[in-house]
Amino acid sequence: MMKIRPVNVLAVPLMLWLGACASTAPGGPRATAAADTVPVAKAAPMPADDLRAYRLPVPPAPAGAPGARPAAPVPARPAPLPTAHVNAQAEQRLRDQAFTNQNVKYAQGYRLLVYLGLERDQAMAIRRAVIGRYPDETDYLTFKAPVYRLYVGDYLTRLEAARAKSRLRGLTQRAEVEATQVILNKNL
Repeated sequence: MMKIRPVNVLAVPLMLWLGACASTAPGGPRATAAADTVPVAKAAPMPADDLRAYRLPVPPAPAGAPGARPAAPVPARPAPLPTAHVNAQAEQRLRDQAFTNQNVKYAQGYRLLVYLGLERDQAMAIRRAVIGRYPDETDYLTFKAPVYRLYVGDYLTRLEAARAKSRLRGLTQRAEVEATQVILNKNL
């Protein structure tokens, strides 16, 4: 005869709980590969829905009825060509603006600061060297005690000033582009 051993009262609910957790838990090692390493088959494109059964039938319009489509396409009228016509009022405004522009002497631009120091003789030597090599360049020597400043050129764009700075590289120890008000050259 077999002996039956008494079962612990807590062991039965614990075993049931562990069994339930094991059957519903998503964790644990699986034999399948990770989702990002499995090649995914491309789904076949869905066929376009055939809606002909739901559309209302529209009978074709008779050939002579208004709104009927013609059998042959009608050529479109060519667009009118633009003309170079300027009316008198616009012409007068252009003349007024040209007259106003003739009176403008200054503009915002750039100059090169080629010398900044205390010695006038050194400033004059650099000035002579620049004018000797580039006689068309304008120069401006200013003095605010005790500092001499030598500026060269009147340039409307920073690009022009940068080009002039590269030309003057051998004549000066340093040159800096400074934004300032410049004199417009009316001889252009």
